[in-house]
Amino acid sequence: MSSDGYSLLHSPLFALVLTLAAFQLSQSLYNRAGKLLFLHPMLVSVALVALVISLLDIPYRQYFTANTLLYYMLGPATVALALPLYLQFRHIRSLWWRLAIVIVLGASVAAGFAVAIAWFLGGSLETLISLAPKSVTTPIAMGLADELGGVVQLAAGAVIVTGIAGIVTAPLVFRLFGIDDDRIKGVIYGLSAHGVGTARAFELSQTAGAFSSLALGLTGLFTALVLPLVAVWFLA
Repeated sequence: MSSDGYSLLHSPLFALVLTLAAFQLSQSLYNRAGKLLFLHPMLVSVALVALVISLLDIPYRQYFTANTLLYYMLGPATVALALPLYLQFRHIRSLWWRLAIVIVLGASVAAGFAVAIAWFLGGSLETLISLAPKSVTTPIAMGLADELGGVVQLAAGAVIVTGIAGIVTAPLVFRLFGIDDDRIKGVIYGLSAHGVGTARAFELSQTAGAFSSLALGLTGLFTALVLPLVAVWFLA
C-alpha cells in the first residue's frame, strides 16, 4: 500500500466516515428487512466496523480517538430526550412514585446480578467496576468506569451487549407476561436496554419512547449517584 493510502486509512476522517457509513448501511438493511431484531443497526454496524478495522489493522484506541466528536454528541442527544418527556408529562406525573420505585429496584438488581456473576466467575475488581454501570448510557458508564478505576473499553462493550440483549429479549418478556401497555414497555426498554432500547421504544409509539426516556434518565442518575458510594464502601 502506498504511503498516501496508508495515511488516508489511518486518518481521523476515515474512522469517522466508516462509523457513519456502517450505521447508515445497517439502518437501511434493518428497514428493508422489516426491522428484524437480529439485524438491528447497533449489532450490524458494530460487526461491520470491527471487521473493517481488523482487516485494515487499525488499533481500536486510534479508531475511538478519531470518533471523539460522536462520543461527545451522545450527551446532547440524551438531553434531547427531554422533549418527549415534556409532551407526556401529565401521564408521567400520575405514576411518578411507582416509576421511581421500579427504577431503583430494577437498576439495583441489574447492576447487582452483573457484578455477582462476574465475581463468581473470578473477575478482577476492575472488571466488577466496569460491569456495574452496564445498564446506563455509554457516556455515564464510561465516565463511572474511568472515575472508579475500571476499564473504559470494557464498560462501553458491556453497555452495547446489554442494549442488544435487552431489545432482543424484551419482546419475549412482553409476550410471556401479556404486556400490552406502551408505558410499561417503555420503562422496560429504558431500564434494561438504555439508549438502544429507547430508540426501539420510539418505534412502538411516542408514549413508549417518553417512558423509556424517563427510565433511561432515572437509571443513569441513580447509578451515577449510588455506584460511587457503593464502590467506596466496598473498597473500604
